[in-house]
Amino acid sequence: MSEQKLSTKALHAGQDTNLSQGTRAVPIYQSTSYVFNDSEHAANLFALAEPGYIYTRLNNPTNDILEQRLAALEGGIASVVTASGASAISTALLVMLKSGDHIVASCSLYGGTFNLLNVTLPRLGITTTFVDSSNPQNFADVR
Repeated sequence: MSEQKLSTKALHAGQDTNLSQGTRAVPIYQSTSYVFNDSEHAANLFALAEPGYIYTRLNNPTNDILEQRLAALEGGIASVVTASGASAISTALLVMLKSGDHIVASCSLYGGTFNLLNVTLPRLGITTTFVDSSNPQNFADVR
């Protein structure tokens, strides 16, 4: 895939047409759950000992192809897609931060993000100072 141009990667990366009966368009898998061959297969999937699908909220073939495609476009090794911007912001922050960390953020954030930083994250010991972002120096001035 690395030799392909960006537009080709955007259309084809991550998809094995042999797994979708030769369809060029990525199928939308609307299943919520998947079949396990036997209890050992299920145990291996849940233990992450072998790749596969368990439950759509965790992973599914449609999202898997999108994640592979985005990683190929960006030159990454993997990517993660989420159901909403709010879940993407929450996931990104919770992966990077821990109790005792401090964020400096613009006071003009979207309301849901502002509330996440101002109300929810302090419950986890993560604090935020909000600054006027019209002057970038305001971010540097926070100690």
